[in-house]
Amino acid sequence: MHTGLHRSTKLIVAFQGERGAYSEEAALSYFGSKIEFLPCKTLKAVFQAVESDMATVGMVPVENSLEGAVSETYDLLLSSNLIVSGEYNLRVRHCLIANQGVRIEDVRRVYSHPQALAQCRRFLDTLGVEIIPYYDTAGSAYMIKRERLMDAAAIASKRAAEIYSLQILAESIEDSPNNYTRFFVIGKFEREPTGRDKTSIVFTTKHVPGALYAALGVFARRGINLTKIESRPTKQTPWEYNFYVDFEGHKLDVSVHEALEELKAHTLYIKILGSYPKAEQPT
Repeated sequence: MHTGLHRSTKLIVAFQGERGAYSEEAALSYFGSKIEFLPCKTLKAVFQAVESDMATVGMVPVENSLEGAVSETYDLLLSSNLIVSGEYNLRVRHCLIANQGVRIEDVRRVYSHPQALAQCRRFLDTLGVEIIPYYDTAGSAYMIKRERLMDAAAIASKRAAEIYSLQILAESIEDSPNNYTRFFVIGKFEREPTGRDKTSIVFTTKHVPGALYAALGVFARRGINLTKIESRPTKQTPWEYNFYVDFEGHKLDVSVHEALEELKAHTLYIKILGSYPKAEQPT
């Protein structure tokens, strides 16, 4: 897939987690296989890797269709100078995986990332096992392999099972088949308009009645379709919020440019996170 980078550029993609993480899977689907990976322990480390040029871009989760926003990503986008230059929707299929020879009735503990555990509540309830949060889905798979645990399993991807030579005890254990995670590509480069774009911004409204209504009105009057709005505490003043908004169009489009200029009159702060090609809708 075209990335906006020069062809000769070696593409290094940073992501949170171990090899086999869903973020790595999203990066492979988005960029293709001719890339190098930089696994990072935390989302903050992903941003730092791109900011310091250890990686060309980062692939970070921003929201899940079942569990909602990944709030840490939103907070990092606010504080970073990196630009959102792409998005990708990944269909998440969770597997229960364990060491070779382990039977499902042997499992007493299940490890995984808190979001993955939350997305498989119904399946886990039927097992009646101890549920232990871990920093990463693929990381939990690697850990049970490394520690040679024979009474434990991990929730991770089929690809993680293949990478760590683990067996799959159960597939597609997520509560809903409509389980998608949306990822942002973050980097230092802008994307040119394609005619099928989205823009992500964050702003804080003035403390006057109807401020949010007035702010959103600048888009409605121009027929600009809002695709998402998310509020996050500013963490500076109690009950003051940042509003993260996604809408259709590129910041260089005339109508979008006019809307953003008018929005300044209704806000205390505004930041354009990036304009990027719209991802295909999940099917």
